[in-house]
This record gives sequence, C-alpha cells and structure tokens, in this order.
Amino acid sequence: MQQISPFHIAIPVHNLKECRKFYGQILNCMEGRSSELWVDFNLFGHQLVIHYKPKSASEELHHNPVDGHDVPVPHYGVVLPWEEFENFADNLKQKKVQFIIEPYIRFKGQPGEQATMFFLDPAGNALEFKAFKNMDQLFAK
Repeated sequence: MQQISPFHIAIPVHNLKECRKFYGQILNCMEGRSSELWVDFNLFGHQLVIHYKPKSASEELHHNPVDGHDVPVPHYGVVLPWEEFENFADNLKQKKVQFIIEPYIRFKGQPGEQATMFFLDPAGNALEFKAFKNMDQLFAK
C-alpha cells in the first residue's frame, strides 16, 4: 500500500479541558498547538483538532445496523496495523474506556474481515478504530 498523506479533522467538543485530557492521557495523542478554544493532537500521524462549541440539546447520534451492531453515525478513527490495534484495545480496556461496541472481528471469513471497536469521547463524538490482517482487504467487496 502506498504512503498515505495525513488527514485533518476538526471536531466540536463542549468541554475542552475534559476532552484535552481524554485525547492526551487516554488515547496517548501528542498535543500540538492550542488556544483557549482549540487543541491540535497527533492521532496516529493525523491531525485531529478539538474545537470548543457550546453543547446543543439537538445533538444526538444516529445509528445504522452493520454486522449485527448499531454503528453510531457520524464517527471517525484510524485503520491501525493489526498488532497495534490489539495493543491499543488492551490499553483502552485497562483505562476502563466504556465501549459502544467492544473490540471484535467483523465480517469474519468474508471480504473485508476486520477488527473493530467503537467508543465515545467525553463530548459524545463517536470513534471507530479498526485493523485488517491483510490491508488489501480495506476496500474489498
């Protein structure tokens, strides 16, 4: 697989201090630039920016059924190497992260077989991290 350029994503958070701690101490993301209203993080080589936004009563996640689970929409995350996914999942379990969907193997024995897990940040943003034993399966039909 060719080298991929880092993506940039900016997400809203209603508690900058709590989310800064979550991304820095729970997910072990290195912090970059910041201001009173936003913080940059290195999320596995990608630029994640948390931006303060007051909480709105109308914000709730939608869910779609995928492989027998209710997958939250929207969500974001990173495709990790298999061993790194396993270590990351173990680290999150040790830190008592509450999963929406516990780490498991999705589409077992089918094209696109993958390890996946979902959880929320303190602002309610849904994250999915996944891995493929064979990265050629990333876009398999």
